[in-house]
Amino acid sequence: MENIKHIYSILKPPPTHWVGNGFRVHNFFPSGYKIANKISPFYLLDYNSKIEYPPSNEKRGVGVHPHRGFETVTIAYQGRVAHHDSAGNSGIIGEGDVQWMTAAKGILHKEYQEQSFVEQGGTFQMVQLWVNLPAKYKFEEPKYQSLLHSDMGKYQIENGGGVINIIAGHYKSVKGPAFTYTPINMFDARLNLNSKIEIEIPQNHNSGILIIEGKIKVNNSEIAETDHFVLFKNEGEKFELEALEKSIVLILSGEPIDEPIAQYGPFLMNTHDELKQAFEDLNSGKFGYLED
Repeated sequence: MENIKHIYSILKPPPTHWVGNGFRVHNFFPSGYKIANKISPFYLLDYNSKIEYPPSNEKRGVGVHPHRGFETVTIAYQGRVAHHDSAGNSGIIGEGDVQWMTAAKGILHKEYQEQSFVEQGGTFQMVQLWVNLPAKYKFEEPKYQSLLHSDMGKYQIENGGGVINIIAGHYKSVKGPAFTYTPINMFDARLNLNSKIEIEIPQNHNSGILIIEGKIKVNNSEIAETDHFVLFKNEGEKFELEALEKSIVLILSGEPIDEPIAQYGPFLMNTHDELKQAFEDLNSGKFGYLED
């Protein structure tokens, strides 16, 4: 294979920490590994690896909190999450669904494990990404995209090799339903044993893959196992994945946003003055109201 995107690093899952009382996550970046400049426009990756919850009546999740300047993308692999925001949006995402929330100029948000899931217990596994917005879009009106598994573009891999669910961007001629402010590809690849796929993306895109399940051989050389993240060099246009076991892989690529970043807590802006303004706007009620 020519024009290969070679591996920069295979990252082990960092130690877990709790977000609220409902999400036990590995933060691959920006805290776990200092690679945010190599994976822009993706700024944060929290991975709630597989965990079993017993039946309970406890409310589990994260209460009301603000966001400004970016988008949150939550992908449900197992379990269900209920969410609400101060713009009046609410819903439940279940297995295979995606919640894509554009916080932009500011919103209040809360998310909890869905009540019937809590009461029944079961396996929980999620991914949340923060996707940066260019400065010219940071003060757009907030919005929400509910991306159901049934609505995603689907590419059937040859010879029964599995399926690629296209969340955003396109794989070959199949497009995903997500609207994005900058060029992004986001694929949920379900690969059967010995399945091989070739991913072709623009040379200037930053790119990486998260192994949700199974074991993958990359570019016919290095092996990445469950819960590991593979970061590629920003070169070449192709990489190959071979499933050494039945596997699920989250594939990410995006055009870098070459702008200064100022981040504090739930705000992702370009300058410290904008961070200060975000706190002032929050305290003056400009993010709306949401009851916990």
